[in-house]
Amino acid sequence: MADQNGFVWLDRIRDCPRDEWNRLADQYETPLLDWDWLRILEESGSVCPEEGWIPQHLLAYREGRLVGAAPLYVKTHSVGEFVFDYAWAEVAEQIGASYYPKLVAMSPLTPAIGYRFLVDRDEDAKEVVDGMLSAVHGFCRANDLHGFSILWPEADFADLVPEEFVPWRHQHFRWENEGFTTFDDYLSVFNKNQRRNIRRERASMSDQGLEIRTSFAREVPSHHFDAMYRYYLNTNDQFGMWAARYLTEEFFHMLAEAVGDRVVFSAAYERGDEVPTGMSMLLYKPDRLIGRYWGAERFVHNLHFNLCYYEPIRWGIEHRVRQFDPGMGSSHKVRRGFQAVATHSLHHFYDQRMQLIMKMNIDKINRYEQSHIEHLNDHLPFAQRASTAGNASEPGASR
Repeated sequence: MADQNGFVWLDRIRDCPRDEWNRLADQYETPLLDWDWLRILEESGSVCPEEGWIPQHLLAYREGRLVGAAPLYVKTHSVGEFVFDYAWAEVAEQIGASYYPKLVAMSPLTPAIGYRFLVDRDEDAKEVVDGMLSAVHGFCRANDLHGFSILWPEADFADLVPEEFVPWRHQHFRWENEGFTTFDDYLSVFNKNQRRNIRRERASMSDQGLEIRTSFAREVPSHHFDAMYRYYLNTNDQFGMWAARYLTEEFFHMLAEAVGDRVVFSAAYERGDEVPTGMSMLLYKPDRLIGRYWGAERFVHNLHFNLCYYEPIRWGIEHRVRQFDPGMGSSHKVRRGFQAVATHSLHHFYDQRMQLIMKMNIDKINRYEQSHIEHLNDHLPFAQRASTAGNASEPGASR
């Protein structure tokens, strides 16, 4: 039941009717805030209190109608957020301040730009967001939470967040469809050497006896989900203590039924074999493609580039995708035409010492990160150089 101000807090997404939540979520480009995606994260045991993610979703009602919704989580650690705020936690320890528990606003376990508060299209977005942020602050103070962070926000939503939140800049990657209608259009922007290199890497798949096919999750047999989970584990095993092994086997088994039209598999098959040798898993919503997980049964030269970059780009062009987020890290993405862009996490500490320390130091940190972004973009192998500053439309750019 809503309180006197029209707010409801839920400790599981299922308690909000699916159709009500998705009425708000469907208007936005990201698939990461869909009710079904958030539900299977919780119900598969991937995101739950036992793993340090305590759902506390906020709903805003006006005259009995849902006008705002926000997936929020109380966190007892920073794992699975991918902004790597451990240095700030160390500062808090040094001054005798508490850092955990904290509240985070994000789609769990997914470092992809697109978070926002979901707002009814007929409402004043600034008014609804301000009201929800006020409710969040009250919740944090009442429950002795020490900070509130908005992670991976969409640019237009970040611009609605007041300046009491400190913007911390991060480098990310993005591919933009510049009106391409074919894969050759994509190749045409590269210099001669890189065009030849990409063609060679693409051809190496058939040279090694592999065929690549891309399908929606709802179209593939059940053994593909077992294979994807197995390859997800294989990939994480390569990273030892830095592995990001967060998803349960049940999560992969729930994909087809729950979000089969939002998940795309790019898979490589040996001729005559129906079990993929390697796979990548991507999230899709018209206009946007997000690379999430990948893995293989064995090492195959250039398989990663093909399943995670070239084939999703080919498929994305065919399906008129406007933006492709390939995931974090790996400067070799620049060689495939992914530009480095800036995004900002937004932070508010309830200990005023922490708030002041971050404000006093963040400009220097942000300048360093911007220099890194520009350095990466200096190495884009394009035939003609264009402006690659990537700041004007990015979250927090106007702050």
